[in-house]
Amino acid sequence: MTEVLHLLGPKMEADLVKKPKVAKARLEETDRKTAKDVVEKGEVAGQTLSLMEQLRGEALKFHKPGENYKTPGYVITPYTMDLLKQHLEITGGQVRTRFPPEPNGILHIGHAKAINFNFGYAKANNGICFLRFDDTNPEKEEAKFFTAIYDMVTWLGYTPYKVTYASDYFDQLYAWAVELIHGGLAYVCHQRVEELKGHNPLPSPWRDRPKEESLLLFEAMRKGKFAEGEATLRMKLVMEDGKMDPVAYRVKYTPHHRTGDKWCIYPTYDYTHCLCDSIEHITHSLCTKEFQARRSSYFWLCNALKVYCPVQWEYGRLNLHYAVVSKRKILQLVAAGAVRDWDDPRLFTLTALRRRGFPPEAINNFCARVGVTVAQTTMEPHLLEACVRDVLNDAAPRAMAVLEPLQVVITNFPAPKPLDIRVPNFPADETKGFHQVPFASTVFIERSDFKEESEPGYKRLASGQPVGLRHTGYVIELQNIVRGSSGCVERLEVTCRRADAGEKPKAFIHWVSQPLVCEIRLYECLFQHKNPEDPVEVPGGFLSDLNPASLQVVEGALVDCSVALAKPFDKFQFERLGYFSVDPDSHQGQIVFNRTVTLKEDPGKI
Repeated sequence: MTEVLHLLGPKMEADLVKKPKVAKARLEETDRKTAKDVVEKGEVAGQTLSLMEQLRGEALKFHKPGENYKTPGYVITPYTMDLLKQHLEITGGQVRTRFPPEPNGILHIGHAKAINFNFGYAKANNGICFLRFDDTNPEKEEAKFFTAIYDMVTWLGYTPYKVTYASDYFDQLYAWAVELIHGGLAYVCHQRVEELKGHNPLPSPWRDRPKEESLLLFEAMRKGKFAEGEATLRMKLVMEDGKMDPVAYRVKYTPHHRTGDKWCIYPTYDYTHCLCDSIEHITHSLCTKEFQARRSSYFWLCNALKVYCPVQWEYGRLNLHYAVVSKRKILQLVAAGAVRDWDDPRLFTLTALRRRGFPPEAINNFCARVGVTVAQTTMEPHLLEACVRDVLNDAAPRAMAVLEPLQVVITNFPAPKPLDIRVPNFPADETKGFHQVPFASTVFIERSDFKEESEPGYKRLASGQPVGLRHTGYVIELQNIVRGSSGCVERLEVTCRRADAGEKPKAFIHWVSQPLVCEIRLYECLFQHKNPEDPVEVPGGFLSDLNPASLQVVEGALVDCSVALAKPFDKFQFERLGYFSVDPDSHQGQIVFNRTVTLKEDPGKI
């Protein structure tokens, strides 16, 4: 806990307020600085960089709408130029992007960067951005994921131009697949999944089968005459990473959430993505670096079908230390009971960050400060927490809470009944209003704010060392220690005097009187090592790296009554303790708070 020192007179509210940081000069040479430099050094503290200031290195080379042909690898022929002309007539030269998540899990902090980039780039260029669900794998898709993804996009402050689905285009995609077979550019293959794994699988013995035969077999696939895994449709091309003939269609009998049992064959990402981009006339298909090997298939497929070809641009993923974001691994954590669900506040899914109390503005600011580069970026969690503090310092009203209460009885309380104390919601700006809390003859302070004997450097309550009570204008002085049967300190008896009468106290501490009993959940990193997925750093695997102190539940915490009407996700700064958010587990009988972040980074934290 942060100690409040008082050396030059009575502490007023303004003395305890963290002064706002002054933003330094804007980044004129952003591409020379690392993301860590930008966030750690506070070079843009308190302000969000414009989208163009976020772009660094290769990301500055994006083409203008209609100038796709200036991109390396883009095929230039009379028909591609005609298609670009038609594209410009349809879009009017408008920038068009899309955010294309798979609805088989919850979005995480890396997706926040993708959302900001896709929606932000469109907005910065007066364009539009689609939210397109890549719903081509019915086995893993659930309705709750569609809803959660849409909610997180809008929670971050973005409104899609249109919500679309890959399944909207299944009929057209099938017709184009038939066209590929007619052109001798695709064939039906019977190699098993295990035979296709790796970058250098054995060439298919069915690669040169007659196209008439492949047409009949593809129709048989569509009619359900093959079991799952017995047949696939493969495209005849070699990808940049050397992988040969990627799969375009496979057989799956799981009913689709939108099309039911109309289809039993479903297109793959390699086949679907570029063609959906083409249909929606996307100008900039922005994706993470691992899709770079698919750029050649992206261009190849659009050109093979002689349809408008967008441009795929790759950028580096955003990762965090002390975290895992893989859907499969989060499911393992849930199954092992290490976390409650996808929204457990120790995770870095967006639903988890919202539940913990991270404001969307802070996440967006963090993504902006990290910027957009081709290189992968792995950041420390405390850099994200710094962005959270910047926002909550101005947005979270103050309250007082005691986590480990010690009863204090004021024997000479100056009034026959409790006093109403007027407390500013934001001490640095009293125009934002006040709230009242009762001040009675019995108050509760933090047990750590009392020592029986003072020690060097200790400024709080001790024998012979008075201390001030925040906001009351009173100073208390120890008179008697009452112990329980075990010998532990049970309560203190003190006297009080006005703060302006007599010697000034060395510190002012927070307190509560007639408080609410609440549950408070304190969070630390879920993992003990920076890279829990690294087999060298964590030989036993990430499940063996769990931090046993990642969650501490304080069931008898006392909070002042100003929070009595708080609703889920309301946020407060508990003075000297940190920023807290009301958890959805709260009910009429008890409010539950999650600690979002401490007031300052704790250098002793894991």
